[in-house]
Amino acid sequence: MSALAVLAVGIVVLLAIAAGGLVTRRGAVIYGACLAVTAAMAVTAAMALALPAASMVLPIGLPGLGAHLRLDALAAWFALIVNGGAAAASLYALGAGAREPEPGRVLPFYAALLAGMNLVVLADDAYIFLFAWEVMSLASWALVMSRHRAAENARAGYVYLVMAGFGTLALLLGFALLASGGGLAFDAMRAAHLAGWPAGLGLGLVLLGAGSKAGLVPLHVWLPLADPVAPPHVAALMSGVVTKVAVYGFIRIVFDLLGPPEWWWSLPVLIIGGMTAAVGVLHALMERDLQRLLAYSTIENIGIIFLTLGLALAFRANAMPAAAALALTAGLFHAGNHMLAKSVLFFGAGAVLGATGERNIERLGGLIHRMPVSSACFLLASVAIAALPPLNGFASEWLTFQAIFVSPALPQWGLKLLVPATGTLLALAAALVAACFVRAFGILYLGRPRSTVAETAAETDRFSLAAMIGLGALCIACGLFPGVVIDALAPVTQLLVGGAMPVQWQSAWLTIIPTAGATGSYNGLMIGLFLALVTIGTALTIHAVAGRRTRRARPWDCGYPNLGPATQYTAASLSQPIRRVFSSIVLRSSEVVDMPPPGTLRAASVRKTIHDPAWEALFAPLAAAMSGVAGWLNQFQYLTIRRYLLMVFGLLVILLIIVGMVP
Repeated sequence: MSALAVLAVGIVVLLAIAAGGLVTRRGAVIYGACLAVTAAMAVTAAMALALPAASMVLPIGLPGLGAHLRLDALAAWFALIVNGGAAAASLYALGAGAREPEPGRVLPFYAALLAGMNLVVLADDAYIFLFAWEVMSLASWALVMSRHRAAENARAGYVYLVMAGFGTLALLLGFALLASGGGLAFDAMRAAHLAGWPAGLGLGLVLLGAGSKAGLVPLHVWLPLADPVAPPHVAALMSGVVTKVAVYGFIRIVFDLLGPPEWWWSLPVLIIGGMTAAVGVLHALMERDLQRLLAYSTIENIGIIFLTLGLALAFRANAMPAAAALALTAGLFHAGNHMLAKSVLFFGAGAVLGATGERNIERLGGLIHRMPVSSACFLLASVAIAALPPLNGFASEWLTFQAIFVSPALPQWGLKLLVPATGTLLALAAALVAACFVRAFGILYLGRPRSTVAETAAETDRFSLAAMIGLGALCIACGLFPGVVIDALAPVTQLLVGGAMPVQWQSAWLTIIPTAGATGSYNGLMIGLFLALVTIGTALTIHAVAGRRTRRARPWDCGYPNLGPATQYTAASLSQPIRRVFSSIVLRSSEVVDMPPPGTLRAASVRKTIHDPAWEALFAPLAAAMSGVAGWLNQFQYLTIRRYLLMVFGLLVILLIIVGMVP
C-alpha cells in the first residue's frame, strides 16, 4: 500500500472515530484511537518525504470531477507536522481529557478536526480543499464552544466563526480566479498560470484567506480569544497545528498553483510578516493570562514564518534558487519547531490550569517546587521558542537571518530597503520574546506562591508529562542536529523554488552551511556540548566551594523584614518599561493611578488597560456598523400588511422606471 493510500485510510478511520465519539463518552477510547492512528500517519508522512509524488482520484465529490488527492514532498512535511502534533495532543488528552466536564462536546469534533486538517494537506482540487477547510474550521469552532455556558467562550466562538467564514470566502474567490483558466483540479490550475493583475488579486485573496486562519495582523483577533477558552490539548492543536495548515494553504497556492512570481509579490508578505512578529510579541509581553500570552506568541511566530516566505518569493522571482531555498527552508523548519515548542507550552499551561484552576500568572508563583517535571519542560520549551541556542528555535531563526544577509544581492531597491527593515523588526521580536518568556517563567514558577491554589498545587498526570517530555526531547534533537531536518526538507524546496541548500549531514562536524561554506556556519552540537561542559563545571565548582565552611544568614531585606508574596515583582512591573515605550506606537495602553490623599489610610492602586489597535480601528467599527444595519432592517419584520403592499408597489414602480430607461 502506498503512503498516500495509508494517509487516506487514516482519514477515513479518523472520521469513523469521530462518529464513535457521538455514541461514547469514554475519552480514553477516543484519544487512544486517535493517538494510534495519527502516530502511524506521522511515521508514514516522514517516510514519504523522500518518495516521488503520488496521486489518486476517488469517485466522490463533484460529479465529473471526483476527489483528487496528492502526496508530494510539501504535503508530506505538513502531514508530519499535523499528525506529530495530533499524536502528542492525543497522548496529553489521555490524562487531561478525563477532566473535561462535558466530554460529549469534545470527542467527536476532536477526531473530525484531525481528519479535516489531514484532508486539507492531501487535497488536489479546489472543491475537496475548501470542503476540508470548512470541516477543520467548524470542528475547531465546536471545540471552542465546548464550554458554551461561559460568556467568553460564546464571544470567542462568534468571532472565530466570523473570521473563519471571511477566510473561506476569500479562498473561494481566489480559487475562482485560478479555476477560470482550466478547472478545479490543481493540475489544471498549474497549467493555466495567471499573470498580471489577476495574479496579484489572487495573491491578495490567498493572503486574506490563509492569513485569517494563520493569525496574521490585523486578522489575528480570534486567536487570543479562542486559545484561552478551548481545552488545553485543543488550544495546542489550534495554535501549533491549525495555523500551520493555513501556512500550508498559502504555500501550496502561491508557490505551486499561482505560477512564477513577480518580485513585488513579496512586498505585502514581508510587510505583514514583520508587523505580525512585532505586534504579537509586544502584546504577549503585556499579558497576564497565560494562554493568551501563548496565543500572542503564536502570532509572533506566524509573522516570522511569513517573513521567510516573502523572502523566498523575492529570491525566486529574481532567479536566485539557492537563496530562495535557504529562506523557504527557514520557514518550513520554523513551522515544525513552533509546533513542537508551542505544544509543550500549552500542555504546561494546561497542567497549571488543572492543578490550580488559574490562568492569571499574577496569582501563581513558586510552582517549580510543586510541579518540577512540568516546570522543567516549560522552561525547555521557553528556551526553544525564544530562539536561544542550542535548541531548535535558534536554528530556524538563524537560517532566517542568513537569508536576510543575502538580500543585498536583490536588484530591486524597494527590496534592498524593505528587507533590512523587516530584519530589524525580526531582531526586535527576537529580543522581546526572550524577555517575554523570562517574565512568564519567572512569575509562574519562581518566587513564592501568591495564592492558596499555588501553595497546594501538585504535579500533573503521567500522560501529560510523557507528551511534554517527548516533544521536549525533539526540541533538543532538532537543535543539536538541525542538518538532518534541513536535508529532509531539500525535496520540498526543490519542488517549489527549484533549488536546495547544500547537503548538511556530510559537512564536517555537522556544521550548518546556509548557501556556501564561506557565508557562515552554525554547529548546534558543538554549542550544546560547550554549554553542557560549562554548566557541569559551574555546578562542580559551586559544590566544591559550598562544601567548605559556609556562613548562613537571612537574605538582605532592604530594611523591610516582613518579606512576603506581595513584595515580589509582578508581571506588570516587569513589562512596564516596554509598555510605556511602545504605548503610543503599537499597544495603545492606558494607565490610571489612584493615590490616596494625604492623611488617608488606604492602599494606592494602578489600573492599566491594553488595547488592540486592529480590533478598535477595524473590527469594532465594522461590528457596530453591521449591528446598526441589522437593527434598521429588523424593523421590516414588524410592518403592517398595508406597508408591505406599499413597499411592493414602490418597488414595482422603480423597476418599471429602470426597464423604461434601458434602450
